Amino acid sequence: MLSFDVDGPTLWVDDRATGRCDDARGFSIGAYGPWRGTPRLLDLLEDRALPATFFVPGEIVEQWPAVAKDIAASGHEIGHHGWMHETFYDHPSAAQRDIIARSQDLLERTTGRRAVGFRSPSGDIAADTPALLAELGFSYSSSMRGDDRPYRWEIDGRPTDLIEIPAHWELDDYQQFVYNESPPEPQGLDRIASTLATFDNWRREFDGYHRWGLCYVLMLHPQVIGKPQRVRALGRLLDHIGRQGDVWFATGAQIADWWRSRSVVPT
Repeated sequence: MLSFDVDGPTLWVDDRATGRCDDARGFSIGAYGPWRGTPRLLDLLEDRALPATFFVPGEIVEQWPAVAKDIAASGHEIGHHGWMHETFYDHPSAAQRDIIARSQDLLERTTGRRAVGFRSPSGDIAADTPALLAELGFSYSSSMRGDDRPYRWEIDGRPTDLIEIPAHWELDDYQQFVYNESPPEPQGLDRIASTLATFDNWRREFDGYHRWGLCYVLMLHPQVIGKPQRVRALGRLLDHIGRQGDVWFATGAQIADWWRSRSVVPT
């Protein structure tokens, strides 16, 4: 599963309640994602005829509607990613519902589609989030870390049709490459990993997943992975994966449907 979180400037705003961003430089770091990184990644995917899932906050759909339309027109899936990249664990159920509905309505107006997949910003959900997703008809979430296979969510002790597709920090470009001098991100300013070493790690991780027939989820950000040299390196990684011959590149929705149709629901 190739997944891209098109967070844009929502990672750099000063006030998430209003979307205010007084730091022009910080805004520009995030804006690189939808403005330059996403089109470059769409070209890469088109060149290799590969599907992907793009998780896009509502605020980014509102600010860059043409980017959302391009993603949809290219045949890729658009997943739900909050409105302003909010953490869900500190929002009550009613507020979560409002965030989800607001983004879904805008996405439908912009692209003609509503999301069936959900990725909680920062992977932080509340205890009641899965039940809310199931109630609202989502097919899957990709927010948790506890497995390397999909699984069904159990809610109130009962298995549901809501599928979780776990992702992991070691396959997240943000943990490897993000850097900002002021405010410091990360604290201590000691992280811009080697492109060669990072992609060697990701290739070796894939080889392990492939050996055991698991679900390999790259969790990438256009403002990070969309830099020219990293897109080239990503292309080489995708070529390595594709050469195995028995790998299925699929969207989150396709994976969830496949898993749901084959997993036995306990009685």
